[in-house]
Amino acid sequence: MPTDFSSTLVLVFTCALTFVVARLLSRKWREKKRQKEEAQRRAAESRQVRRARERRVK
Repeated sequence: MPTDFSSTLVLVFTCALTFVVARLLSRKWREKKRQKEEAQRRAAESRQVRRARERRVK
């Protein structure tokens, strides 16, 4: 009986750990993807649009 409980505890712990790690990696991946898309969008802007955005930021 203790072996079954230990096995179940290990299984639950590893599942929880896998879930947390996958979630963190997913967040980092989505953030990098968003930053890359933002950089591409800014690179495609015209000079006029870029200057207008810079004025708004200041």
